Amino acid sequence: MAQILIVDDEAAIADLVEICLKNEGYQVHKCYNAHDALDCVARCPLDLAILDVMLPDMDGFALCQKIREQHLFPIIMLTAKVEDMDKIMGLTLGADDYITKPFNPLELVARVKTQLRRYIRYNQADAAPKAPQEYDFRGLTISKANHKCTLFGEELALTPLEFSILWYLCEHRGQVVSSEELFEAVWGEKFMDSNNTVMSHIARLREKMHEPSRKPKFIKTVWGVGYTIE
Repeated sequence: MAQILIVDDEAAIADLVEICLKNEGYQVHKCYNAHDALDCVARCPLDLAILDVMLPDMDGFALCQKIREQHLFPIIMLTAKVEDMDKIMGLTLGADDYITKPFNPLELVARVKTQLRRYIRYNQADAAPKAPQEYDFRGLTISKANHKCTLFGEELALTPLEFSILWYLCEHRGQVVSSEELFEAVWGEKFMDSNNTVMSHIARLREKMHEPSRKPKFIKTVWGVGYTIE
């Protein structure tokens, strides 16, 4: 359940917003001044804040800036001002959206939902484990960031296909990758039984890596199954 902070010194407006949000299942924290709002921000794991610009002890822009020093949850500014400069100021100081009074409660709820969806998507993407951009083992270094591969310090002149083959094998190090899987992953086409493309590219790749054909140190053949890098 998302936790939302409402900061507005007009009790009637704060109460209206609270009712609308609670009807949507949100947990609501309500404050009438910036001091109490900052205390709530420090205590509660908030997911979004709705800030009125005109507050008795600190304007909403300053409050927004203060919150942004430590928190990234969405902030919607709520005000009677309609001037473009006010909107620009709020967005510049870290607000995510801006709605003017009088407002349609359904519109405010819709904007809250939109900001929460974006925030959740962003957090999920940020928390997801990052795919490795480089592999480095036993003298072989391959980097996806700069598309370079070195073996014992010597850069290998690989074609894009050769690089993709080696990268895929490194990604699946310790596993046996079939010719069919390798072809479909690298070429993006359906593999045909009579297709010797993978075999010929592996042979050229081994040659560039100065690999002995009978006892390669890196790309090994598992007969009848596929290829592996151990």
